[in-house]
Amino acid sequence: MSQYITSIGYNVFFDNTLAALQQFVQGSTYSKVLILVDRHTSEHCLPLLQAAMPGFDGYDIIEIDPGEENKNIDFCIGIWKMMLDFGADRQSLLINLGGGVVTDMGGFAASTFKRGIDFVQVPTTLLSQVDASVGGKTGIDMDNVKNIIGTFAQPKAVFIADRFLATLDKRQLVSGFAEVIKHGLIADKAFYETVKGMDAADLSLEHIRHSVAIKNEVVTQDPTEKGLRKILNFGHTIGHAIEGYSLAHDANPLLHGEAIAVGMICEGYLAHRANGLAKDALDDLIYTFRTHFPDYTYHAGIYDSLIALMKNDKKNSGDRIGFALISDIGRCSIDQFVGEELIRESLDFYRELVG
Repeated sequence: MSQYITSIGYNVFFDNTLAALQQFVQGSTYSKVLILVDRHTSEHCLPLLQAAMPGFDGYDIIEIDPGEENKNIDFCIGIWKMMLDFGADRQSLLINLGGGVVTDMGGFAASTFKRGIDFVQVPTTLLSQVDASVGGKTGIDMDNVKNIIGTFAQPKAVFIADRFLATLDKRQLVSGFAEVIKHGLIADKAFYETVKGMDAADLSLEHIRHSVAIKNEVVTQDPTEKGLRKILNFGHTIGHAIEGYSLAHDANPLLHGEAIAVGMICEGYLAHRANGLAKDALDDLIYTFRTHFPDYTYHAGIYDSLIALMKNDKKNSGDRIGFALISDIGRCSIDQFVGEELIRESLDFYRELVG
């Protein structure tokens, strides 16, 4: 029997056999089933899905190029065109098989095609399993601003199998670990203490389920991010700006989790300066992230570019840059507005920390 938790009108299944997905598809009356993959998941994950679901055929495949740089309107148009070419109608189902790019953009494409068709998520990276799997956020990037175009649209179901994690390289696996650690930092101190010393490769399906349950508890209380859900953005105001900058300027851009790890150290400093976070808690946070994630070096000359990206963040109010800041391990405050001078100070803090 599959384990599952209930989210906003749908279930998230934790099932390495993928039997729950097979039951869902066989029990449906969809006119057409399409599977969205990227080049990597087509090669490594689609065969696992096919092997787990013998007799499941008659679907069409839409394949896109992998990478955050391709999560944009041009690739989304390509998905819509393929859906048209395959004759998809409003009774069709889109299965998004992939990481955060596939699940974010696939959910957006489905939620807007013919004013919305059903979709399910089969996240194949640790990041997409613990982050994009629940909450109903879909979206694409524009001008290096993350997820600035999107919708709130709930899938019909989510199916999480850690068998897919064996297809990842270490860097991708560790990237997802940032969000696991974050869930503990913002809402569950005991969970943080459990996972902070673990290797990402040693996470079990139960650890993943617990991480998803933390996020699910938040999003079910605040589906459209009017209040509590904003705590999930800890590390993301600065982290998304660094991610966007790296994507535009670095030959080997930071992955999402790598950028968010930098963001959580910077915003941990802001929390210490502006929200009562104790120095020993900040030191613990810094040690944890620097143990698991590579340092990122930058110079002060990029600060204006980073601030400009932060000013486009969805959490802002007017001209004020908004943050979610922890006050202790396991406790987080929303709508914390910090001036540019202190933000620059936090960027200095990280830059000097990594030397």
